[in-house]
Amino acid sequence: MNGHTDIGRARMPADVDAPDKVAYGLTFRQLAILAVAALAFYGAWQGLHTVVPVPVLVGAAVVASGLVFGVAVGRRDGLSLDVWLLAAVRHSRMPRALSTTDTTSKTPDWVQAPKTTVMLPAPLKLPADAISDGGEIRLGGVRAAMVAATNVNLALRTPDEQAALVDTFGCWLNSLSTPTQIVVSAQPVDLHSAARTLATAADALAHPALADAASDHARFLDDLATRRDPLRRQVLIVTRTSAGERSNAARRRADDTVRALSGLGVTTRALDGAAVTAAIAAAADPYRSPRPGGLAAPGAVITGPGMHTERKKHPR
Repeated sequence: MNGHTDIGRARMPADVDAPDKVAYGLTFRQLAILAVAALAFYGAWQGLHTVVPVPVLVGAAVVASGLVFGVAVGRRDGLSLDVWLLAAVRHSRMPRALSTTDTTSKTPDWVQAPKTTVMLPAPLKLPADAISDGGEIRLGGVRAAMVAATNVNLALRTPDEQAALVDTFGCWLNSLSTPTQIVVSAQPVDLHSAARTLATAADALAHPALADAASDHARFLDDLATRRDPLRRQVLIVTRTSAGERSNAARRRADDTVRALSGLGVTTRALDGAAVTAAIAAAADPYRSPRPGGLAAPGAVITGPGMHTERKKHPR
């Protein structure tokens, strides 16, 4: 015996959260939908078979059965079709506008009420109610922090390097003790702005050959943005605390995430308040070009041009 033990590998299915199949490959929810539909068809047959021709009832029953079966077993966007249709009905009945102010109060007397019925804005309820300068997001009684990371291409690594990267990532996953969210999104790249900036900087270059190269590259970027739709991949990791932990625990978890993922060869950084605000705003509207100068962090004082005035000293 050489003391070496060969440990077999167990394959774990990816659909561990899928509902259990009860009978005929159908879940309890699907069987309940079909059973209710069957009872409804039986009641309709008992009430209408004496007044409606049988072929008409059979044809209607076949069409309705097909629709019900499709709703029971169909899926769309990762949801069962009945849940998806219920969400669509709720969405169609919701107000199209949201407001942070109270919309249930009575209209003042001096406001002329519209003659037609107007759907009032619904209250806007956001999970986050504050973002600190250090980047901590307040979610009621818990805190969260955000880490931005780049990606790594496993296909370009050797098998040993791939195994090492997977083991490092697995160690980080095993070290998590609170809910953690990984968001991978594709965002558009504004190459027109980069081309304009490069063309402007080319005029200030000292050597003519360098200026020509910069101008040529600016034209290439402008042409690429016109012909293609360039995208960039953004990876955000949101760590959060459990109830009762200190307020800076989320930031410490973000720093631990940065140190743990540095072994993957990716660039990671914990975001501050301004960067977190910009990331959340981009997630709400990813296809809008970023505003010049960035977004102000919550609680920051916003001043416009001409707002800064000096106080004149009066002689005593």
